[in-house]
Amino acid sequence: MTTETAALDRAKLFAARLHAARVRPYLATALFALHVVESRRVPTMGVDRHWRCYVSPAFVDRTPVEELAGVWVHEVSHLLRDHHGRSDRVARERGLHGPGERLRMNIAADFEINDDVYGDGLARPEGVVEPGDLGLSDGELMEEYLRQFSLGPRSQDLAWLDCGSGADGLDREWELGPDGADGLSEQQRDAVRFRVAQGITGRPGNAPQSWRRWAEEAFHPPQPWRELLGAAVRSAASGPGAGEDYTYGRPARRSTALPGTVLPSLRRRPPRVSVIIDTSGSVSDAELGSALLEVAAIARAVGGRRDLVTVVPCDASAGLARRLCRAEGIPLTGGGGTDLRAGFTRALRSRPAPTSSSPSPTARPPGRAAARPAARWWACSPARTGVTPTTSPIPSTSRTHPRTGPAWWTSAAPERPPGVSRTPARHAHRE
Repeated sequence: MTTETAALDRAKLFAARLHAARVRPYLATALFALHVVESRRVPTMGVDRHWRCYVSPAFVDRTPVEELAGVWVHEVSHLLRDHHGRSDRVARERGLHGPGERLRMNIAADFEINDDVYGDGLARPEGVVEPGDLGLSDGELMEEYLRQFSLGPRSQDLAWLDCGSGADGLDREWELGPDGADGLSEQQRDAVRFRVAQGITGRPGNAPQSWRRWAEEAFHPPQPWRELLGAAVRSAASGPGAGEDYTYGRPARRSTALPGTVLPSLRRRPPRVSVIIDTSGSVSDAELGSALLEVAAIARAVGGRRDLVTVVPCDASAGLARRLCRAEGIPLTGGGGTDLRAGFTRALRSRPAPTSSSPSPTARPPGRAAARPAARWWACSPARTGVTPTTSPIPSTSRTHPRTGPAWWTSAAPERPPGVSRTPARHAHRE
């Protein structure tokens, strides 16, 4: 019987899987969740997104058990790290299409796995690809490796790689597809990932740092940040609650208890928003464009008040905090490393000073004036003259501000003009 027609040696294959589970016990649940499918069309071993493992009988015959164990761990790592789903997202976001781009994704996914998966009892299979083969550094993710290399003379020796759709999201002709037998449902796949992550976080032992990081992300998956950001801005701009500033634009309801007097009502101020944009070298132009779209959406959410939105570009250091005039005119400088702490420091420093620290007017306004405590509001009524403001605060013990103790205003005329009451005026202007 020739190698091409030999049956799959399942005993050897399963012995290799058992060895992989012994040296990597935190992956045992995932290893035994894979369903083996014999296929002579797959070059070595490959997986699809439905957790089927396609195995070449010839590859099993010529590969030692110790190296087969390493291939088992490699293939199941593609599925646990969701390389097929991440490849689909990257393809949509960056416009990467075609078999060549999918091959690059497969290579980048192998780089992410192979930099720390072997050793400690797990043999390195023959022909395994590593980031150092293309002069790249270890410890990075698939998305970062994709930015650092392209197909060319240095990578032409890697064209044979084919780990299946579970590695790059591109369906193969030799796969059974979603309607095939023995595939796991989406809920079952999530349950396997959760149990593996639970085992790593519960008893990490000597698990590599990349697997510990993956386990933390599995328990805290990425959130829909656009929806969360929009909800936060809308809540701050129009949420219910007591106001924090006074306005005479809408009189208070208590004015009916004081005939001839207009009392200010409370209002909510729109929030001031500082947007920190990561402009480091790892951020693409498409991602920067997406950030500018979000800045424009934030300006609309605060009622179109662009003066309330500040943009801070930041890579390893923060740029100038700029008020938003138009989203397409913001200079996004950067291109270096990443340290957003500098951006948060600059955004906090760009907050405006409290209005209570503004100085009082030096000249008497033309008419009656009233000052509100803490914010220095000045109310002027041009039709009524003879009253000059002072810097004495309005007593805050009562909403109607009765005069208790020294008067907070003085009369410049010997007598009060007829029809003038000693109450705040009807029109207000903020200094």
